[in-house]
Amino acid sequence: QVEFVESGGGLVQSGGSLRLSCAASRSLLSFTAMGWYREAPGKERERIAEITTNGVPAYAESVKGRFTISRGNSKNSLFLQMNDLTPEDTGIYYCNGKLGDSWLASAYKGQGTQVTVSS
Repeated sequence: QVEFVESGGGLVQSGGSLRLSCAASRSLLSFTAMGWYREAPGKERERIAEITTNGVPAYAESVKGRFTISRGNSKNSLFLQMNDLTPEDTGIYYCNGKLGDSWLASAYKGQGTQVTVSS
């Protein structure tokens, strides 16, 4: 059972920045990819960023050019730098790992980290 602990969320004004962190209970190298998901009020959970073990990132159109996903020097850390935030970025953010072709369903049982962007 792997656990992810997210942190770094908060309340920020539109145009501001936040840096989210994720600490995994085991090395991220054991996953084929790592990602960040967002649960926005009234919307389906959305994968907004992912990075492969080779370091290749991919982003949802809604965050492209504003968010940057990265892995830390510690093999258990994942980050999401979020710039130029808008109220549409409000939501609970979770990190998740992909094993083979599947993302872990258990990743959303944690609290995630709340991001609230005021206009």
